[in-house]
Formats: sequence, C-alpha cells, structure tokens
Amino acid sequence: MKPYLLVYVVLTMLISCKSSKKIYKRDATANEISASTHGQKETERESFKDIKPQKREAKASKSIEKNIIDYAKQFEGVRYKWGGTTEAGMDCSGLIYESFKTYEIVLPRISRDMAKKGKKISLRKVNRGDLLFFKTGNRRNSINHVGLIVAIKNNDIEFIHATSSKGVIISKLNEAYWQKAFFEARRIL
Repeated sequence: MKPYLLVYVVLTMLISCKSSKKIYKRDATANEISASTHGQKETERESFKDIKPQKREAKASKSIEKNIIDYAKQFEGVRYKWGGTTEAGMDCSGLIYESFKTYEIVLPRISRDMAKKGKKISLRKVNRGDLLFFKTGNRRNSINHVGLIVAIKNNDIEFIHATSSKGVIISKLNEAYWQKAFFEARRIL
C-alpha cells in the first residue's frame, strides 16, 4: 500500500502546477526577461535577502490584501522551479502558499487543494487578493495552476503567477490562453 501512496504523491506533485505555455527564446534569463518587459533595472532584483514579511500590525494603513500582493510581487522575475518556494525558484502554488503564509494564512500547498478553500465567486465580483484557478495543457480535467489577482484595470484582471516557461510574471486574464484555461475564482480573505 505504501508504494502506491508514494507514487500517487509524486504524480500529484508532477501535475500540480505546470503551465503548457511555451517560450522559444530560452537564452535570456528570467531577470533579463522581467527587466526588459517591465523597464526595471536588473539591480532591483539582485538580492532577495532583503525580503521581509510585514506583519499586520506593522503596516496598519495597508490592507492584508495589499501586503500579500506586495510580498508576491517581490518574486517577479524568479525562475520556475517545480516544488519551489524561494527566490531560487518558485512554482505557482509555492508563490501563493508563501505569500499567504507570510501573513499567517496557511493554505494547502497544491493548487487543486487550494481551490477547495475560501468561497467561489464570479469574475464580476473579484477583488485584488482573490485567487484564480486554471486547468492548463493536457490536464484540462483538473485544476493545476493558480494566480493571485494584483490589479483590475478597465475590466481586465491582472494576476501574478509562476509559469514553467517564464517564471514569476504578471499576466492578464483577457489573454486567449488564460481565458481558455480559466476555471474559477475564489476569495480566501
């Protein structure tokens, strides 16, 4: 029985958080891609040692949603690493898990398990800090990707997530790929 359980856990983790969106220019680093697409200096991303959680009471003027979003954005440009939860590499659920955990909100580690938490909401009612869940690639029968809403501009939802091809990035839900893969939105906070 134990070998089957181990195989199940390994298979679950392999399919839990992978985007099938491909990038063909693989010679650029995640930092170069991020810096070139966002107009930021690479030096801004050199050290993640300064990333420190801001406790709820330390920034009373900021909402918990803003704190979580700001924390997640510090990882923009970090490369994708399956099972990763640090500046050395992140997967999509690792990014969300760590961002919420920093503010004492513990979610399951796998995206499809995260999708069982909170309250399901319609896209018309989403706010910053809500989660978007996707069924991507060959695994369209189960949730395998998650993103955190960081902005809503002109009826377009922007979310931060980690893709296997570009690492931690901000995407827009109105992009054809993400529209097709979108499954549901959930409110945790």
